[in-house]
Amino acid sequence: MGKGCITATKYLLFLFNLLFFIFGALIMGFGLWVLLDNQSFIAVLQESSTTLKVGSYILIGVGSLSMLMGFLGCIGAIYEIRCLLGLYFTCLLLILIAQVTAAVLIYFQRDLLKHEISSIVNTILVNYTGQNKTSEHAWDYLQRTIQCCGWTGPSNWTENVWIKNSTQPLYPCSCRNASIPGTEVQETGLCQSLVPDWPVYTKGCISSVEDWLLSNCGVILGVCVGVAVIELLGMVLSMCLCKSVHQEVYTKVPKY
Repeated sequence: MGKGCITATKYLLFLFNLLFFIFGALIMGFGLWVLLDNQSFIAVLQESSTTLKVGSYILIGVGSLSMLMGFLGCIGAIYEIRCLLGLYFTCLLLILIAQVTAAVLIYFQRDLLKHEISSIVNTILVNYTGQNKTSEHAWDYLQRTIQCCGWTGPSNWTENVWIKNSTQPLYPCSCRNASIPGTEVQETGLCQSLVPDWPVYTKGCISSVEDWLLSNCGVILGVCVGVAVIELLGMVLSMCLCKSVHQEVYTKVPKY
């Protein structure tokens, strides 16, 4: 490989590693959002779903490792350190295998995941009290925002412990359909109905939530595909540069 090709490969590898570092930061940021968010449907699941918590930690770990690999790749490319390029190639290969394995597992476990989500939501609805709990407030926020009631419909709320045992007709305040005349709309808790039929939305939240999850899955899938493409290019370029380096000059590496 000519000197000009080596220089071009070196700086091209540096550019890809910079992009790889940025995508790693995005994956880590998404994992932190899943772990810390308390204003969306994720907050409803994160208190009860071990799978979601583990998944968020995996995303944070993969993102952090990707950022580290991007940094090492940049150093190895600029200063032409052969052993560092070989380590970089190996780590990229392991990350790529882990990502493909995770994608396959999620695809084949999607029905189990959907069943787990339904169980978690039904448990929240049955035990709902309107107290200061993150999952309950997140579910109230979801129902108000997308104008739905219950998981498959308002009938899911009839299994609620407080509604079942109350002598007064109660309904979830966050389900209140503002277009129906009646009492003032409240954001959380249980409200007393003045009519036999609840003044609530008739649409269940499952369809809207599935659309929400699908749209977010598209975002993370796009990020992961972008990272995978950069990983493959990085692996090819690192091997090309590694083969072209016949003697390593460690004096070029700055000392800190």
